[in-house]
Amino acid sequence: GKLTEHLNQVDKEVREKVEMLMEQMVEQWGVTEELKMQDQMAWVGKMNNIRACAEEIVRTELLK
Repeated sequence: GKLTEHLNQVDKEVREKVEMLMEQMVEQWGVTEELKMQDQMAWVGKMNNIRACAEEIVRTELLK
C-alpha cells in the first residue's frame, strides 16, 4: 500500500513541475492565444516542443 501511495505522490510532483516549466516556457517563447488563433499548427508544434523540453528537464533532474 505504501509503494502505490509513494508513486502517486511522485507522479503528482512530476506533473506539477512539468506544468510549471511549461507555463514559464510558453511565456519565454512568446506562445500566445493570438498565435493559436492565427496559426493553429504552429501553436500546436510549439506547445509540443515545450512539453517535450519540460518533460526532458524534469526527467534529467530526477536521475541526478
